[in-house]
Amino acid sequence: MIDRRHFLKSSLLAGAGTFLGGRAAVSNARTPEPRVTCNGDDDPPVRKGESVMGLCCKPLDVVRIGVIGLRRGGRAVERLSQIEGAEIVAICDLLPERVAASQAVIKKNGRKPAAEYTGEEDWRKICERDDIDLIYNATPWELHVPIALYAMDHGKHAAIEVPAALTVKDCWALVDKSEETRLHCMMLENCCYDFFELATLNMARQGVFGEVIHAEGAYFHQLRAEKFLKNYKQWRLNFSIYHTGNPYPTHGLGPVAQIMGINQGDRMEYLSSVSTDQYGLHKWAKENLENDERITASERYKLGDVNTTIIRTAKGKTIMIQHDTTSPRPYSRIHLVQGTEGMAVKYPEEKIAVGAKHSFLGKEEQKSILDKYGHPLSRYLGDKARKVGGHGGMDYIMDWRLIYCLRNGFPLDQTVYDAAAWSSLVELSERSVLNRSASVPVPDFTRGAWRDAQPWPVIDMDQVLHG
Repeated sequence: MIDRRHFLKSSLLAGAGTFLGGRAAVSNARTPEPRVTCNGDDDPPVRKGESVMGLCCKPLDVVRIGVIGLRRGGRAVERLSQIEGAEIVAICDLLPERVAASQAVIKKNGRKPAAEYTGEEDWRKICERDDIDLIYNATPWELHVPIALYAMDHGKHAAIEVPAALTVKDCWALVDKSEETRLHCMMLENCCYDFFELATLNMARQGVFGEVIHAEGAYFHQLRAEKFLKNYKQWRLNFSIYHTGNPYPTHGLGPVAQIMGINQGDRMEYLSSVSTDQYGLHKWAKENLENDERITASERYKLGDVNTTIIRTAKGKTIMIQHDTTSPRPYSRIHLVQGTEGMAVKYPEEKIAVGAKHSFLGKEEQKSILDKYGHPLSRYLGDKARKVGGHGGMDYIMDWRLIYCLRNGFPLDQTVYDAAAWSSLVELSERSVLNRSASVPVPDFTRGAWRDAQPWPVIDMDQVLHG
């Protein structure tokens, strides 16, 4: 395994010079230090508070929000300003034009103007305000944890873009701070709220697949050109210089982890990970860049083109998670759920097979079963979600549900333990890859609470709303 101190240092170097707008250049990146290996699991820190499994906080009539990072967060402003009971109090980005654009969206949706911040340390000022309940953190990766910790230290719930953290140490920091402050810390894993993922969650809870024993997820997204843009995406490219493994595991992992009851009756116990060498980034740079120092830099990228990580759970089930943002291939998150009585897969085409058949259901049968098991959130919010948008509507469902739970004092669908466990694959997969795919233990961020927790039920919106 790689030493956590060196991993953290490399992670910070990879993000050096970026803040919100992300302006660092590859030419400024330093040569990474040699990896240091070690054996054994990370010792969990001493708990400072109490478990927040099933945490319920005081209901909020209006959820007052500070949105930090408007490249991606600007779209959140669009959605949040159309949700009842959500008030955007402050917005922050290094680029004034992004702040102005978000302010225009707020005005368009009939909301009062938000306070504007554009300084490099202004995220601290937003967290320190006494008229904000929730910090919506849509900044580059290396700022996710510092902002979330500072927000909770100042009495704010934290919602963090994916991945929530880059190191196991930082995953523990989020868990400890949430337990210490008794505040929510949720990772904004939007893919858990996509329509087919919600339907398969409902089907799994209703026993359609029997006992779910295996699942697969991925992030296949051809981003070569985007990685070389000299703007906010530069931090992604810098990360590729220093690290391998799977730097972006949660889109594929989150939905299947919820289906399999990870952290709620089961947990990820250990993993093994393997990566190809790096081929595609250097090839793309040579073919598309002229007189650019990044062509030479691309020769030393560590991030393998394709990573495959296999996870075994405490109850003897398996999960496969893959990552590839370099190869020319269609977008896919796979989303395969395999049970003892059937299975479902989303990409490249939504297909379901149940019962003793050795083939997928026909179109009419599949439509019928999806209609029957459509998730209540999809039914209740589907039309509005598709209209407002955000990756087909799943972003709106996620934001609506977050605000709804905070307003009613309900537990959140995703806990800080989920944020930590799902994000921990960033470091753990790299440890395994650098040690010839040796198995690596996954920390129990719940400290044993997973054993008594029950998988999150399917929400009955009619019952919730009408009693």
